[in-house]
Amino acid sequence: MTEQRVYVVDDEEAVRRSIGFLLRTSGYQASLFASGTEFLREARGLEPGCVLLDVRMPEIDGLEVHREMAARGITLPVIVLTGHGDITTAVQAMKAGAVDFLEKPFEKAALLAALEAGFALVDQAGEGADAARAAGVRLAALTARERDVLAGLAKGLPNKTIAYDLGISPRTVEVHRANLMTKLEVRSLSEALRIAFAAGMG
Repeated sequence: MTEQRVYVVDDEEAVRRSIGFLLRTSGYQASLFASGTEFLREARGLEPGCVLLDVRMPEIDGLEVHREMAARGITLPVIVLTGHGDITTAVQAMKAGAVDFLEKPFEKAALLAALEAGFALVDQAGEGADAARAAGVRLAALTARERDVLAGLAKGLPNKTIAYDLGISPRTVEVHRANLMTKLEVRSLSEALRIAFAAGMG
């Protein structure tokens, strides 16, 4: 089996080197890019693989790089790296089709799980309709209020804003959020968002 290839796009050299090392010791081939511009210059000719894309970079940020990839028809799966716990950015990235987002500093296990999801997409391009149907079935298990909370999360709203919009307390939003994640059988917000977007929410 040939090694799976991962493209790391991050303007911080220390971050590039540490992710590159982690990938190589985990059995991946890593190609490192110091900027979005540098990556886009070569993107067309790259072999299939996953892209680890930092959000905050000078010149052109990660979301802009991702948009540019879509505009050029480059369909490599993207995992977005954010260092600021910025939920709005993460939601924008997921809406634009990112496989996952990881907050720095992230656990090695979280990175490897995200890459696994990304490479699964490389293998199964074109199963969108099935994903939408499966997502619809899973959302059917939610109460109306849990769906309202998920819809708020899919818009990138914080708990407090969702609580205000629905006329309930932030604590109640947290309870609904925990319940919907249990019912959807997901461990992270990005997984819940993936189901919501597949079902056409947000």
